[in-house]
Amino acid sequence: MKLIIAEKPDQGLTLASIFKIKKHQGFVEIFPNDVFPEGAYVTWAVGHLCQLVAPESYNSQWKKWSLNTLPIIPSQFEYEVTKDKTKQYAVIKKLINNPSLTEVIHAGDAGREGELIIRNILRMTKSSLPMKRLWISSLTPKAIKEGFLSLLNESDTRNLYYEAYTRACADWVVGMNASRLYSLLLQQQGFSDVFSVGRVQTPTLALIVKRELEIQSFVSEPFWEVQARFNIDGKKYLGKWEKDGETRIKTKELAEKIAAFCEKKAAEVTDVKAEKKEFLPPMLYNLSALQAEANRRFKFPPKKTLDVLQKLYQKGIVSYPRSDSRHVTQGEAEMFAETLNKIAAIDEYKTLFPLPTSSIMDNKRYVNDKKVTDHYAIIPTEQVPGMNKLSPDENTLYDLIVRSLIAAHYGKAVTEYTTVTTLVDGRAAFLSKGKVQLEEGWRKVIPPFEKDKEALLPSIQIGEKGNVMKAEVKESKTQPPKRYTEGQLITLMKTAGKHIEDKELEKVLMKTEGLGTEATRAGIITMLKDRKYIDINKNLVYATPKAKILIGAIGSEILASPEMTAKWEKRLKDISEGEASPKQFMEQTNKMISHLIEVSVKNAGDWAFDEEDKSSFTSAKSKFKRPTQLGKCKQCDGQVIDKGSFYGCSYYSKTKCNFTISKKILGKSITQKIVKQLLKDDETEMIEGFSNKDKLFSAKLTWNDNERKLKFIFPNK
Repeated sequence: MKLIIAEKPDQGLTLASIFKIKKHQGFVEIFPNDVFPEGAYVTWAVGHLCQLVAPESYNSQWKKWSLNTLPIIPSQFEYEVTKDKTKQYAVIKKLINNPSLTEVIHAGDAGREGELIIRNILRMTKSSLPMKRLWISSLTPKAIKEGFLSLLNESDTRNLYYEAYTRACADWVVGMNASRLYSLLLQQQGFSDVFSVGRVQTPTLALIVKRELEIQSFVSEPFWEVQARFNIDGKKYLGKWEKDGETRIKTKELAEKIAAFCEKKAAEVTDVKAEKKEFLPPMLYNLSALQAEANRRFKFPPKKTLDVLQKLYQKGIVSYPRSDSRHVTQGEAEMFAETLNKIAAIDEYKTLFPLPTSSIMDNKRYVNDKKVTDHYAIIPTEQVPGMNKLSPDENTLYDLIVRSLIAAHYGKAVTEYTTVTTLVDGRAAFLSKGKVQLEEGWRKVIPPFEKDKEALLPSIQIGEKGNVMKAEVKESKTQPPKRYTEGQLITLMKTAGKHIEDKELEKVLMKTEGLGTEATRAGIITMLKDRKYIDINKNLVYATPKAKILIGAIGSEILASPEMTAKWEKRLKDISEGEASPKQFMEQTNKMISHLIEVSVKNAGDWAFDEEDKSSFTSAKSKFKRPTQLGKCKQCDGQVIDKGSFYGCSYYSKTKCNFTISKKILGKSITQKIVKQLLKDDETEMIEGFSNKDKLFSAKLTWNDNERKLKFIFPNK
């Protein structure tokens, strides 16, 4: 008799569903069949059933947060059963102790975390049974049966377990020590809050804070451009004045002179350049690419994409979701004909068939066994569903995955980009840019998402003449770097290597997935949100004062750098390939954390923080102190006070006065100092850094009594 242990209940039930079964509390009994002649049991973990124990379990003195007890480094790491999962653990332990069992089949997710979850359970139960490994990339009946008939040996994935276990222990050491270290040191500076620090979350946060500071320090400068509307032989189009490759003019006076000079003047087309560009169909999706695309098109947070994808996987209609590969094997490609044949019958896709290319078996852009890691790209399986049986979110993601496979069977898209030079009065040159699609190709399957920036130009020949109908001056401002979206944050984590100056380390990090893994990136972003390090507003990522204070304290220490992650990932990868020692890795981690503690304690006295960040920072304890009165309420006799996430009237509980001021207006933090001035003088000084659709502007704030709301006062009004 064999025991199959899956990672989650629904996966366990899916694995058992291809056999005749009987359900029990916490497990399923499989009756004898051609795969399991003696029958089998299927049970499951509930995610991480076991966890590393708390510091005080090793040493009672480690319970109290104190600099004197650091570093906290156990001599031997221990696991315990998570309290809310003891019932399921008892079921598994009872099954493992069944004397009729001859073998355990590890059926956790085919990846690093899945390896750790099930092996930890076997360690905790002290199982001495032989173990085999189920390693599959989809949950279709065919894949499940083939997987059970071709199980891996225990030794085949042992090093992957060593890597996952070492990673978990090292992350524990960093998290426990660095979080206490910076929380205690920042507490000495008046910031009474818990500052969570981690090996992956902190370098990710450092990149977000870096962009935040770039935006804050950006000084916007005005510039002017001259735009002309031409009529050339009855054909009308727009052009922009240009000289030596530059269209921006530094003074309004010069721009107005150019416009006045060009008004109603003769114009001639002196140059027409047409350049064809070919665009190959996109690669198949891995998790990061799918999360980025779903966020870009539908504003799906990365965590939502992963959750919906997991549901599709468990229904057996897409392949393994946490894949980092964008290729498939020859074996998988052989199934495409059957899968696409079924997809062709769905109303939404009928117009895309027949396919221009019947097979991509020989196309190494998609089919390349050497480029497939543990899992192949995310693709639809041969188990094609009825679209009406999927939820709207499942439908949306499934459609993206299906279209990526269909598009791979289409040809390239060809676009012609045209640049026209029009000379006014033989002196002033104007550029006009446009494009025309020559071959639709794969864009028939996946239409462009962004609006085209280039206008359509009429057919124009060199030597054609006409005149300027109108010339006008357009005023603009230089724009700061754009904020990251949640989807771009996923891509940023994956490609963090480009922020490293050391080219060798850059290569390492690019090979080893960047910051975090396909499975953990969405969770890291969620963690940064939950711990109040970032705000997400209209899909844009803002670093909070808390984040800027922490990264300011860590400074240039290796803990906040992608370089450290590069070194860690390289060594962890070596462990999974049997080329490095887990013991040596932990020794180096322990040395690094000891050094970090020593240096940070020594340098803490020199830390300096931005006054605005300090005043905007709301500690957890400040909610229980008497709130600071900032000034008289504009609607009643109450006082305006800091209420944590906004400023509001102290009389709300008595009179329900609803006077409030947001702590963030168009991306700009509104400090207590600003509120005090507004309440005292009815308006603020000029405030720089408001952001509307990624455009920065400056304005004063004033309270309008008639409309009972804040209004902007602009410099030129």
